[in-house]
Amino acid sequence: MIKAEIEDKELITHLGQIEKDGMTVFVMADGLFRGAFYNGTQMINQMRANHHLGILETMVLGQATLCAALLIPMMKGKEHITFKYDTNGPAAGFSVEADSTGYVRGHLFQNPIPIEKPLENWDLSPFFGEGTVTLSRITEGAKVPQTGTTEIKFRNIAKDLSWYFAQSEQVNTAFNTSIQFDRQGRVIGAGGLFLQAVPYSGGKITSSDGLIGRSAQTSDSGKLSDKDYDILCQKVENAFSAMPSIGNWFAEKGTREDVIYGLFREFKPAAVLERDVIFNCPCSAERFAESIKAMGKAEVEDIIKNDSDPLEVTCHNCGSVYKITKDMLK
Repeated sequence: MIKAEIEDKELITHLGQIEKDGMTVFVMADGLFRGAFYNGTQMINQMRANHHLGILETMVLGQATLCAALLIPMMKGKEHITFKYDTNGPAAGFSVEADSTGYVRGHLFQNPIPIEKPLENWDLSPFFGEGTVTLSRITEGAKVPQTGTTEIKFRNIAKDLSWYFAQSEQVNTAFNTSIQFDRQGRVIGAGGLFLQAVPYSGGKITSSDGLIGRSAQTSDSGKLSDKDYDILCQKVENAFSAMPSIGNWFAEKGTREDVIYGLFREFKPAAVLERDVIFNCPCSAERFAESIKAMGKAEVEDIIKNDSDPLEVTCHNCGSVYKITKDMLK
């Protein structure tokens, strides 16, 4: 990837004053819930710079890439996930990818997104319509990805991803993402939080419209009863819902630690992993040249004979523009 420079000096100064990007993975309530809290302010700014996005486009693709980042802690071993949102609304949708090595990338299906009047709020639902949410997982050594699809229900990226997990994977998961702009349209804070109910010994997670939902439990010694577990789930859901604006939290120099050990203190959280997640792409001029050569001898000869030198190729996942010389195709 060719990393676009962020040239706004005021933004650079602000980014240097707030908590650095990073993800904290944690467990709580004796391991019954796991989660991750991610500060992705720098990541969203890099994504925006590389794709040259406006405010609305930054909101849509930014929410999507924050969700993709929160999928990384759920991966087992070497894994790659594609999160697609196809809608008949003006935004059309997006495709974002997350890799277990710690990078996210992606693109909008419609850029710029057409609008009929100036934005009055940050509700993105008017730009989404009916459609589908699709997750595809490809693990190391697998020949084909595992794919699941659900309908768009809420016209809200985070809520529709939560709905996907409840319906398609039968795992109750809650996502919360947020991007904060200043009056000049700069992204001054961005991040995401996810919580997931972990199957309890002797029971299984069931789908639910709630954030966490109910799990069937036994009342054997050392295990929670149905009633006690439901009470715990409700308390966790209430705490999750009480989270203030994540984007504003990071913009105001808030930290991940204060939220994890403050908001969820009743459930005795414990951080188990710190990791970096960045906006990045494994593309390169050499990779694009190899892809062109794979088109076939006749096609390549036609390109060498009739096209300009160098060729300009744009990576739709990161916005990088590469110049491919004809010598690279020989």
